[in-house]
Amino acid sequence: MAKKTFLDFEQPIADLETKIEELRYVQNESAVDISSEIEQLAKKSQQLTKDIYSDLTPWQITKIARHAERPYTLDYVAEIFTHFVELHGDRHFADDLSIVGGLARFNGTPCMVIGQQKGRDTKERGLRNFGMCKPEGYRKALRLMKLAEKFKLPVFTFVDTPGAYPGIDAEERGQSEAIGRNIFEMAQLEVPIITTIIGEGGSGGALAISVADQLIMLQYAIYSVISPEGCASILWKTSERAQDAADALGITAHRLKALGLIDKIVNEPVGGAHRDTKQAAAFLKRALADGYRQLADLKPRELVDRRYERLQSYGRFTDTKANAK
Repeated sequence: MAKKTFLDFEQPIADLETKIEELRYVQNESAVDISSEIEQLAKKSQQLTKDIYSDLTPWQITKIARHAERPYTLDYVAEIFTHFVELHGDRHFADDLSIVGGLARFNGTPCMVIGQQKGRDTKERGLRNFGMCKPEGYRKALRLMKLAEKFKLPVFTFVDTPGAYPGIDAEERGQSEAIGRNIFEMAQLEVPIITTIIGEGGSGGALAISVADQLIMLQYAIYSVISPEGCASILWKTSERAQDAADALGITAHRLKALGLIDKIVNEPVGGAHRDTKQAAAFLKRALADGYRQLADLKPRELVDRRYERLQSYGRFTDTKANAK
């Protein structure tokens, strides 16, 4: 059984799980039957996990969104889609491995799948640049979206990035133009687009593949204009106040749903998606099927008009000062 990685606020759960593993070892090595004690402790651990996860701070949710064992795009593709064939390259400069995409089938329907991919180990993280895309990554994504439009295929995108790569080489090749072009083109794409925030949804790096007809967010994912550390560094000149920034930014799914910036929250298994990837994928597949069903019969003009109205509705508030006189 693979060793679980626990976050700092999960230490009480980690202590209980260690006791359970010790008891299992004792039971295997001796003739003593202590299965009832193990079962009792397992129930206690489950309840403790529920209690801790029922009252999480935005900073704790940020840590869960970044968890090293959290399912990435390719994990969800393997569980939700069939017949996936990855496509490579932007036809201009290179193949950016921080973003993956290709043709697949969703419940038998041909579609295009695109998403950011972080690495599991040190070597893969370097190869995939920690999920931070360069311009060629966004241009690859746009090429695939245009291909989907040509063959009238729905587009499913999965967001999981700290942000776009800020290096000199990315800026030299037009990072901001690539992001802006994707946003511009996605707003006009004449096929259904469904985006899911599966982990971190950071800055323009996330926006470049998340202009959608339906925006879905996993329960313990985050979505913001800047990372908490980046915000703290700007406002307070120190990243040590990232926790305060996380509270102020409103980056959690429930906060964003209340503001009308996302459409649906998908619940995760107890303890987060990394505790049960198959169950998390099953929950998400149901939400994606429901979202696609609402969009499948809309004509291209209707899709574009609805998408425009959706974007225009962001940030509308009522001024109560005028009414107070």
